[in-house]
Amino acid sequence: MGPRQCQVCNEAQSKYKCPSCYVPYCSLVCFKKHKEFPCVKPLSSDAKTTAVLESLAEKPLKRPLVVDEPSEVLKKFQLEAIASSSEIRDAVNDKALQELIFRIDCSPNAENELDKAMSEEAFRLFTDKILSTIKP
Repeated sequence: MGPRQCQVCNEAQSKYKCPSCYVPYCSLVCFKKHKEFPCVKPLSSDAKTTAVLESLAEKPLKRPLVVDEPSEVLKKFQLEAIASSSEIRDAVNDKALQELIFRIDCSPNAENELDKAMSEEAFRLFTDKILSTIKP
C-alpha cells in the first residue's frame, strides 16, 4: 500500500495515524484539529467500517427506546437535577469521559459497551454522581 493522504487537511501526505481511530494525518496541527471531536476505534481496518463510523459521528442514532420497567424512565425533575448539577457538568468536560459516552451511544450493542465502561473508575464515579443526584 502506497502513501496515504492526510484525512484532515486533504493536502499533504500522511505520516501518522490517530491512535484511536487510525485516521491518517500529516502534522500536529492536523492531529489537534482531528481531536476537536471524539473519535472511536474502528471494528476493522475495512474502509466501509470507517465510513460508517464517520457517518455515525455526524448524526445521532435513531433507535427505539426500549424499556423493561417504565418506572426506570427518568422524570423531568430528575433530568433537571442532572442538568443543574455543577459536579456532573464539570465531569462531562473530561475528554476521556466524552469519548466513553460517545462510544456507548454509537455502539450497536450499547449495553455491552456500558458494561465495559463500568470497569473504568472515571465512568463509575460519573454514574455514581448521577445516581446520587436523581435518588438523594
